[in-house]
Amino acid sequence: MAAAGVEAPADGKQDGPYQADHEAFMRLAKENEEMKDRALRLAAEMENLRRRTARDVHDARSYAIANFARDMLGVSDNLKRALEAIPAEAKASGDAGFKALIDGVEMTERGMLSALERHGVRKLEPQGEKFDPNFHQAMFEVPDPSVPANTVVQVVQTGYVIGDRVLRPAMVGVSRGGPKNAAPEAAAEPGAPNAQAEKDA
Repeated sequence: MAAAGVEAPADGKQDGPYQADHEAFMRLAKENEEMKDRALRLAAEMENLRRRTARDVHDARSYAIANFARDMLGVSDNLKRALEAIPAEAKASGDAGFKALIDGVEMTERGMLSALERHGVRKLEPQGEKFDPNFHQAMFEVPDPSVPANTVVQVVQTGYVIGDRVLRPAMVGVSRGGPKNAAPEAAAEPGAPNAQAEKDA
């Protein structure tokens, strides 16, 4: 005799159209999550590409003349050396033609540096500043207890930057010693020679 009503399967699984619809729903939900994940990844990649492209365009505009500017700095250095090589008595001689030549070289140097500055090239002025290896190149040390150690006390060759990049580091001399590093007088060894006293003598 058949039991009244419909009994659920012993294993608890649902048969028929409901089970098929449930499986289809779960499959579509999984596919939807996968598509959503791919869309998010694609959007992130496109945003990264947009940022890289914008950065490349900015760099191309800002640093396109870097190599040319670096070459022109060599020309400017030669003009400066030419001016420095002129003896003081020759400058004071009052010769009109010679003075015109000097003025012309000076104007050429100033004009070249002014043109470079309009394109983002800026001169470094490290005299008296703390030594920074990102912008300065130390050529020698100068013993000088009157200034803090690692202070730029002499500029051998002027440095330049273009934008936020170093076009040419400044070649400098840095101090060695300084108030903080100077040994106390009481700690000096007895009988040790005093270099400053010997120099004054």
